[in-house]
Amino acid sequence: MQDVMESKFLFRGKEHKMILESVDNKILQEDIEQVVEQYSFEELKDTTILVTGATGLIGSQVIKTLACLNRMKNINVIVLALVRSEEKAQKVFGQLLKRGDVRLVLGDVTKELQIPDNVDYIIHGASPTSSKFFVNNPVETIMTAIVGTKNILEFSRKKNIKGMVYLSSLEVYGIPQTKNGVVKECDYGYIDPLSVRSSYSEGKRMVECLCASYAKEYDVPVKVARLSQTFGAGVEYEDGRVFAEFARCAVEKRNIVLHTAGNTLRTYCYTKDAVAALLIILLRGEAGTAYNVTNKNTAVTIKEMAQCVCDAFPESGIHVEFDMPKDLESFGYNPEMVIRLDSARLENLGWKATVDLKDMFVRMIAAFYKNNENERNKE
Repeated sequence: MQDVMESKFLFRGKEHKMILESVDNKILQEDIEQVVEQYSFEELKDTTILVTGATGLIGSQVIKTLACLNRMKNINVIVLALVRSEEKAQKVFGQLLKRGDVRLVLGDVTKELQIPDNVDYIIHGASPTSSKFFVNNPVETIMTAIVGTKNILEFSRKKNIKGMVYLSSLEVYGIPQTKNGVVKECDYGYIDPLSVRSSYSEGKRMVECLCASYAKEYDVPVKVARLSQTFGAGVEYEDGRVFAEFARCAVEKRNIVLHTAGNTLRTYCYTKDAVAALLIILLRGEAGTAYNVTNKNTAVTIKEMAQCVCDAFPESGIHVEFDMPKDLESFGYNPEMVIRLDSARLENLGWKATVDLKDMFVRMIAAFYKNNENERNKE
């Protein structure tokens, strides 16, 4: 971790208080600094970047990485964090907001943006992420995707931005029918449009088309990042997604209970690798083009992932159990599938995944322990 003995750093000609980007999470701070050390993002110097979905897992780490670029490499980026809740933003960013380079913008992507500042780049990640939310609130899921992204694209067109990345998902591929499940950016499978669970995947598909249309018709330099399921240090302990539940089981020494057969196979990506990918796509990607973001060497079934956690933490004494309810559809799980994302197009831009599946869990769980320790110390 970089020495921060000096009390101030220079930002746009003025001295600002030296505050680390993730004071309460040492593992995450290491991740952020490793991205800054691994890649050069000189093209961002003296620019302004708007990040939507700023308090989410990916958005918050993008913001902290950009702030770290300022502190370690004097890039002088102004980061505008679009948030709906100032209270949540204060919790996510804490003392970092006192530095001056990260600035909150209160707003909602589903409403017209009122941002007087000049904006050079946009990373658009505002989106629901819970499967149960997709099932229980399909209309809101669709409208956030379509209306929210149209507003961002219109804003981009009016501001004549230099670049934009839309955070899409592997779910746009539906149930692929490719050989061995290997999926390139041109491979699409079936999605049932009459299933409310498809509100997320169909919404993402429609928005990708909207992005391509704005790139073609209005020359908006928007690119699409199709992220595989992404996790690591920075995931909240209460996160409802399967990887977080597996990690909590290891921490709390509870057996991992699967509510499906666990045969769905996917590839995954560590958070810091995803952040690096987004910045590379932003600066080097081609407008109107999609890029798979994944570590192609992490392909496992859900059942194998659960066993991986048990094997990686033998001291927890846990094992995998199965309890499949009759009303499985209400849980919002996807149909069983095999999907191995091909990341060659992204790798051709100079990106490389650095963290394997076991270490994803090791670092996430280490951050869980550290955060729990910090919370106990506050009591």
